[in-house]
Amino acid sequence: MYRFRFFSWIAIICSLLGSLLMFVIGAIKTYYAFAAVLLGKVPKESLLHLNSSDIATTYLIKSIDAFLIAFVLIIFAYGVHSLFISDKNKSNEHNVLKWIQMPSISHLKNVLAEVIIIIFFVKFLKIALISLEKLEWEILTLPVSILLLALSLKFLGLKHESNHKKTNNKQI
Repeated sequence: MYRFRFFSWIAIICSLLGSLLMFVIGAIKTYYAFAAVLLGKVPKESLLHLNSSDIATTYLIKSIDAFLIAFVLIIFAYGVHSLFISDKNKSNEHNVLKWIQMPSISHLKNVLAEVIIIIFFVKFLKIALISLEKLEWEILTLPVSILLLALSLKFLGLKHESNHKKTNNKQI
């Protein structure tokens, strides 16, 4: 079973390749934002009802979304690597930010869940901005979903698990 842990390299490499792709997509969306303002180009006909600054804002929000997904994939790749591949005896703490250290699968799930909720929030902003003039009540399904996801994260106790352990260690 010890050798099977190296199959996790497949997940690590694919996540990093996906992250690279999302960075490229984010850069392209940022270019579209600049093109809308500086060159007056509108990449999609469905955005013709917006002025150039609103089109740029829409594409910048889309680029933030792509970059967030890219970072989620990096965090996932790092988490899988640190949990299944890396040598736990070596001290790598000085090379990594404290929040990205992955002591357990539950911590990895916690970080991923928080970032996914932020991604959904950015998606809602994008949808609301694009359809600002023709908003319907169905648009509320996404913020309600975000709220339910955030509440489920809180009720599961994932968010405060690492903080709870720190507090318990200080009391001892």
